[in-house]
Amino acid sequence: MNKELKIAIIGSGSTYTPELIEGILRRKEVLPIRELVLMDIDARKLDVVGRLSERMIRAENVPCRVTMTQDLDEALAGADFVLGQIRVGKLPARVLDEKIPLKYGLIGQETCGIGGFFKAMRTIPVMLHIAERMKALCPDAWLINFSNPAGINTEALLNHGGIKMMGLCNVPYNMFKSIRETLSLPRANFTYVGLNHLSWITSIEQDGTDYLQQALQMGLNSEAMKNIPSSGFSKELIQLVGAIPSSYLEYYYFKEKKLKMVREAELSRGEKCMQIEEDLLKIYSDSELHVKPELLSSRGGANYSEVAISLVDAIYNDKQEVHVVNLLNQGALDFMEDTDAVEVCAVVGKNGAKPIKVNDFRNRHIIDYMRMVKAYERETVAAAVTGSEEAAMRALLMNPLVGDYDAAYACFHELKEAHKAYLPQFFDSASR
Repeated sequence: MNKELKIAIIGSGSTYTPELIEGILRRKEVLPIRELVLMDIDARKLDVVGRLSERMIRAENVPCRVTMTQDLDEALAGADFVLGQIRVGKLPARVLDEKIPLKYGLIGQETCGIGGFFKAMRTIPVMLHIAERMKALCPDAWLINFSNPAGINTEALLNHGGIKMMGLCNVPYNMFKSIRETLSLPRANFTYVGLNHLSWITSIEQDGTDYLQQALQMGLNSEAMKNIPSSGFSKELIQLVGAIPSSYLEYYYFKEKKLKMVREAELSRGEKCMQIEEDLLKIYSDSELHVKPELLSSRGGANYSEVAISLVDAIYNDKQEVHVVNLLNQGALDFMEDTDAVEVCAVVGKNGAKPIKVNDFRNRHIIDYMRMVKAYERETVAAAVTGSEEAAMRALLMNPLVGDYDAAYACFHELKEAHKAYLPQFFDSASR
């Protein structure tokens, strides 16, 4: 029989954590968890979310030890799976990423554009530190990371971290679910091609028939993420692209409209999330509550539990199942480098994820867009790892949501100062 598991959740003060607990409980028959460690540096949130997590586990009579800690090493020691959901600088840092760029005519967003760039700058050094500690304390463990920007973090960790890991996102799961429902194709399989938050569905196949052309004729949109103010894609645009874009492509295809929308919004998305988070923490504090509350679905994390814990299940039980993950390309897309992190379908089992090769891919628009944004991501990782401001500026010049040197330069320096406490690579000469 497989050994019992120790799972560590890093960043477990996140109000998303009950999603993960729900996923673990749903699979209690196939995932024999001996110990669950909840780790966070925020004592208040760790306590509130941790106690709810404990109550959820007790209510299901799962005989698993729950430990809460602010110590990373204690959480990692002997872990089999590490689930990463950190937010360096917490939501106030996100609000700066969203609001400061607006002064320079740039979109501020959590994972796209210059806001996403700075989230990567803050997050990558911390993720690489976690990887270092994993090598020392749980060298055989798998890191499943959904800290954003998930694709850029994967690029950094798999090329610089030296651990077993994969990145994941709930966008593909939600896209597949909504398209299966809309087209009444419950067993449809998809070809999914892209980078994290820059992705397209390029085939919809069931029983030997590809329904993509039918979907394009309909102008089919997949369900938008809850955390994106979505206006959808027109039938003309979808036919022009020749694939079904994920809702994050709205930032690229409708840049001016999105900029206007975020400028006119009363509150930024991060400010709204701060309100939702406080409401959730209040609800979580109810000592009678032992299930995941409904309000959680108004954040962008719907179905994270299904995605994350089904990956743990697929690895632990060697299920050889198809999942969409972020991993190194390794020949899956012949137009990308082997060392590029891509978001594609892969077969997942005890040895990790093996990308499924996409043969004869000819959508020129997608190929060129992916190459352009990947060039941005490579330079972003270089800037995060080395603290090179030259790499940072090269990255921003290649980002389709930035591009302008004067705006990029001024905004970069203002955000760099604003996030100084979380950017040792730019400020701490000893870290170079």
